[in-house]
Amino acid sequence: MSVDHYENFPVASRLCPPALRPPIVAIYRFARTADDIADEGDATSDQRLADLSAFRLDLRAAASGQSAPSGRWPDVFGPLSTAIAGHHLPVPLLSALLDAFEMDAVQTRYADREALLAYCRRSADPVGRLLLHLYGIDDPRSLARSDAICTALQLANFWQDLGVDAARGRLYVPDADARRHGVEPADILALRDSDRIQALVLDLVAWARESMLAGAPLVHAVGGRAGCELRLVVQGGLRVLERIERSGGATLLARPVLGWTDAPVIGWRALAMRRNSHLHAPREPSPRIDRP
Repeated sequence: MSVDHYENFPVASRLCPPALRPPIVAIYRFARTADDIADEGDATSDQRLADLSAFRLDLRAAASGQSAPSGRWPDVFGPLSTAIAGHHLPVPLLSALLDAFEMDAVQTRYADREALLAYCRRSADPVGRLLLHLYGIDDPRSLARSDAICTALQLANFWQDLGVDAARGRLYVPDADARRHGVEPADILALRDSDRIQALVLDLVAWARESMLAGAPLVHAVGGRAGCELRLVVQGGLRVLERIERSGGATLLARPVLGWTDAPVIGWRALAMRRNSHLHAPREPSPRIDRP
């Protein structure tokens, strides 16, 4: 399933084991719907928070095998309830995603990298942990590497969508990084590109790559078709970062995207990861804290 959205990415692809496609699709629909509640349309912040509160109550009902009280999202909570019961999905991870979407409804700026990472720990990392749960992987090292990959993917999306988010009044560039590069956040929000902004973006891209390479050894812990898909995910994320670098960091006015010519490169690099475990030799990730 591929969803046509500004954060377009594949879900339950052919590489995914067929038995796991229904729960993965259920998780994606849950996250995608909540994200749209927080971001899409013209609703006020108060209305978004009220809708997310109703969404959270429906999650609690689905987790206990009860009918969703609001009845507003049957296509989300019917399949999700089945997935929770059949695969014992960790409900706190689903709840953490809602924490992130509630942050989106009221917060548009981040003071420093740690503040942004705290957001990623709720908006991105739970998805990877949910997938590892479905694959029966729960050792601390694999979880930490999954977190690093998911955070990197989230960061890559931020820097790829810099102009898209700025046009919506949202800025994920940490204020501390902007100051260090002599950039006024107001200039980014006004879509006034400059050499300093582009240098800032390239610095942030390097940060995202470091996180991705820290998590990349996870591909050797996940077997079968799931491992193949994870290799493609990692290399796809790295390719996005490479595209941003090739643009010189000029993502404020033009969003770099992957095309069909990128597919062979991503595929070849994914195969190389399988054959050569020493490639990119990332460092061990530091333990993550404050998990939901």
